[in-house]
Formats: sequence, structure tokens, C-alpha cells
Amino acid sequence: MTASVFIDGAVGTTGLEIADRLASRGEFTLLTLPEQRRKDDAARAEALNAADFVILCLPDDAARAAVAMIDNPRTRVIDASSAHRVADGWTYGFPEAVGRETIAAAMRVSNPGCYATAFIALVAPLVKAGLLPADWPYTVNAVSGYSGGGKALIARFEDDPDIAFRDYGLGLGHKHVPEMTRLTGLVHPPVFAPAVIPAHRGMVVEVPLPLAAMAALGKQAGAPEALRQCLADAYAGGRIVTVHGDVPDELLLRRSGLPNDRLDLYVFGAQNGSQARLIAMLDNLGKGAAGAAVQNLNLMAGLPETAGLQL
Repeated sequence: MTASVFIDGAVGTTGLEIADRLASRGEFTLLTLPEQRRKDDAARAEALNAADFVILCLPDDAARAAVAMIDNPRTRVIDASSAHRVADGWTYGFPEAVGRETIAAAMRVSNPGCYATAFIALVAPLVKAGLLPADWPYTVNAVSGYSGGGKALIARFEDDPDIAFRDYGLGLGHKHVPEMTRLTGLVHPPVFAPAVIPAHRGMVVEVPLPLAAMAALGKQAGAPEALRQCLADAYAGGRIVTVHGDVPDELLLRRSGLPNDRLDLYVFGAQNGSQARLIAMLDNLGKGAAGAAVQNLNLMAGLPETAGLQL
């Protein structure tokens, strides 16, 4: 028996990628609206209530409004916006962090932010294990492909090939910071420095660690190899998150990068153990958005979590 899925916001970047991952899936039937009714609230409300699963690929306010249109206790929701990531009554949709059984049983799941996915994956297990302090003032440096900014940013980069680098979030109020703080159990919100580069997809997120300085101040500070082993143990047995044991000379994002739903983690350490760099690489449209939504949908539908993913 197939389950019905309605993607509200199916013509946006994330919605299109989700639909592409579900297109050949016999377990699901996609409910769609004709173009002329796509913004008709009555038509949307009908589809929202008819579907077994709804995936919201909308701006925050529109996502909240869509949830309010659902008037039955049966429809289960995955919200790809940031509207409900720290909201009461919603399950944070990062199975590797909150537990696959938790996602499978949830009625309302909020997809993580792309940057947040990387930061949480790197830091949460290490804080939980006591290898990093919860009360340290962490910094996060990150670059992303421009597709994460939606149609307007995509058009800006593609119309102006002279843009080499876009620094933003300069008001230090990026919408991913609350979930980054909560899901890692940190006392202080991290200082987050995101940027956009002229590549359609791809993302690198880095957390620098002054381990010797932490230890000098009496803070927990595991050696780089201990940090790597902790992450390897945390994600053992899964196919989506890979903790690499090698130490390459460089990590590259390529403009020709193809869609993928992986999350690759690295730990680099100084030879004397005084410093380390935690680095995550992912597709901002994959595990950072559409791939995560499909992973959550699979779990909620009782299917193998990697079904339909591009690994």
C-alpha cells in the first residue's frame, strides 16, 4: 500500500530536489496541484488534509500558516523551513542526533538547517562524551553554494559571474544559531561566520578548537585522535555519516559537484595536540535539505532510512 505525499512549495529548489528523489519510489504517491491552483489556499488546504505526509518547502510564515490549515489528527508533517526547529511539540529531524525511533514515531518533524546539521554532527557527540566543554565560546566558519539562498540568490550569482565571495550574517543573528546551540547543549551561542561561494551546491563547515587553551583554563579537551574516535563511534553502523580516518592535504568543493545525501566528517590535529579543526562536508541541498527530508520521511513511513537517497 502506498502512502500519499504532498510537497507544499514543490517548485522551489528544495521541493524540486525532494520530488526528484521520490519520483521513482513505488512506496509513495505524490499529490500535486495544477499550476493555476498552486497558490489557492482552498486547494492547498484540501491537499494538506488529504495527504498521509506533508513536506513544507516554504518561507517560515507560510509554513506556519500551512500547518494551521491541517485540521485532522492523521496527516504527518515534515517542515523544511526554520519555523519549527526549536518549537514545542516538534521533533528535530536529525535522526543521528535524536534517534531514529524518535523520528519514526513523530507527527511533526522539523528538518534541520544545513549549517546546523554540520555543526551539530561535529560538536554534539564530543560535548556529550565530555571531550569538549559545553561552556566554551565556539566559533563556526562555513561556506555554502548559492542554491541554499533560494531563487533570488541563485539568480544573483548566475547573473553576476564577477561575485567571488559573499560574506553575510554580519548582524550575528543567523536563524540557524538557536538550533545549533540547543542540540549541542552549549551554554553560549557560537559565533557563526557563514559565506556563499560561486558554486551551485556544496558546503564546508569548520569548528576550530584551541585545545591547549581549553586545558589551560581547566576545560575538557580531548586529544584530536580521541575526538575522531568519539565521532566514529557515534556514527558507526550508519551509511549517511562517514567519519574519515585519513588526513588529506586539502578538501575541495567543486562547481561540478553532483547531488549527494552524504555527510563527511574530518578531524585535523596539530602534531603536538594543541589545536584541532573539526570539518564537515555535505551537499546543502542533500543532507542539508532534501536528502534529510527524504530520510525522515522514510523513517516515518517505516521504510529503510536510505531508500531513494544518493549516497
